[in-house]
Amino acid sequence: MKRILVADDNSETRKSLTEILRAEKFAVSTAANGRAALNKLRKMHFDLALLDVGMPQMSGLDVLKALRGKRSLPRVLVITPEDGRPGTIHEHTYQCVSKPTDPETLIKLVREYLEKKTSVPPIEVLSARPEWVELLVPCSLEAAGLLEAFITQLNIGLRDEVRASAGQAFHELLMNAIEWGGKLNPKRRVRVSYLRGKRMLMYRIADPGRGFKFSRLSHAAVAHTDEPTRHGRIRERKGLRPGGFGLVLVKANADELLYNEAQNEVVFVKYLD
Repeated sequence: MKRILVADDNSETRKSLTEILRAEKFAVSTAANGRAALNKLRKMHFDLALLDVGMPQMSGLDVLKALRGKRSLPRVLVITPEDGRPGTIHEHTYQCVSKPTDPETLIKLVREYLEKKTSVPPIEVLSARPEWVELLVPCSLEAAGLLEAFITQLNIGLRDEVRASAGQAFHELLMNAIEWGGKLNPKRRVRVSYLRGKRMLMYRIADPGRGFKFSRLSHAAVAHTDEPTRHGRIRERKGLRPGGFGLVLVKANADELLYNEAQNEVVFVKYLD
């Protein structure tokens, strides 16, 4: 029988989730706050933990950060208060699900999550503050897709046009870092920071590559502002997939876009006023 921990400071939510899961023959334990959840996760084995991201004193992300280095980690669902699509980070760290939770959707998600097999290495949580989330992400397409879904969840509450433009920029910058900087090698990692202030949203992405020069990006549209389609012919000659408009889109969506000297680290800023 699979063992599941439900940690939420709202007693009604704990009760509801527990009843749903026990009806499906899962063994369920509960915790009323993050510290209690951390103690149980350190002392007992669980196949899955449901952690509320908004618990006082110690949030669900704080619990994950405190568990860094623990060899046997359960899979984790982070519960968010906003309505929105579930999003995933990776099988050892966390996936998001919104509340109120539809019982049928929750059970389907839990079963799929427990049965899923994946080779994605762990994503390391470096900072878990609500306004500053920082992660070390393996350079794999699967990890990139899971991380994007999680960032989408964090951006709930922003205006639709801001979410769309910031999400598009994040996708392009992350893929550049993982594909070109990390060479799609899961043993290499990209450092990703998400900062959310009252008046701005900021992404900071640092990859393990040597960097690049815009003047040498002949395969990208950003290097041919006078002839935007020229890069397409160059990509075809080099045998590269169609594309190359990523940095042009990022620049169009950014209020500020800053690179370090080597250009293997970038800061994207979107003002919220």
